[in-house]
Amino acid sequence: MAPPSYRQHRAAGSGSMDRPQLPDSNVRYRDRCFWDSRYQEVGAAPAEWFGGLSCFREQLEAELRPGDRILVLGCGNSALSSDLFQLGYTDVTSIDYSAVCIAGMRARYAQCQGLQWVVMDARDLAFADGTFDVVLEKGTLDSMMVAEMDPWHVSPETTALLDQVLKEVSRVLRPGGRFISITFAQPHFRKRHYAQPAYGWSLRHSTYGSDFHYFLYVMCKGQELSPADLALGQRLHELPCPARPPSFLQALDSEDYLSAIEL
Repeated sequence: MAPPSYRQHRAAGSGSMDRPQLPDSNVRYRDRCFWDSRYQEVGAAPAEWFGGLSCFREQLEAELRPGDRILVLGCGNSALSSDLFQLGYTDVTSIDYSAVCIAGMRARYAQCQGLQWVVMDARDLAFADGTFDVVLEKGTLDSMMVAEMDPWHVSPETTALLDQVLKEVSRVLRPGGRFISITFAQPHFRKRHYAQPAYGWSLRHSTYGSDFHYFLYVMCKGQELSPADLALGQRLHELPCPARPPSFLQALDSEDYLSAIEL
């Protein structure tokens, strides 16, 4: 099943972006300068990938506890951190590597005293070991994989990039803490990246959505991977088949990079 278009993702949430700046290549979605420019254009008005909190609230709240210390990776201009605050989760730290984004979010949600907004790279988290009960990401890892054309054979560079982030996530989680990843990436593609023994967590997933299913992966630190997940994780390190010819899937008139990959 092919992923949905960007228009479908907007329809599933409460996005307010109206024809934002488009990059000349999908690869630029990994470029900090592109995002700085993008947030200069669209500001901090909420925009969601994969739907807003109401779409997956039941699945997410089943994993949260009162008083949890929550870290949101790559917050962008999503309202997720604020929505969690309104539900009573008042210890929420949100990071993004775009200083423009963080400045806008600080200003927009200045009245929410429990929300912290920090400029930080997810590959190098400036937090002590075991700081958080929950680490949460929605679409951040997907944005790191936009250059990949073959979901069965992710490049060594992108695999290493995700590994950097996941090692940091595991490090800052306390024992018993949960890493929650929200994505459209199907289990046979994404679980290989999460199912690595080095991270020291278990792995399970649920779905949400009607016309198109999105996935909510939960990794619990201190629990073991199942034999099936361990076997799946080993496949990530198998030698790839010969490379396929390049495919150019960037639409000229719409922001459609999410439909160009199956992760």
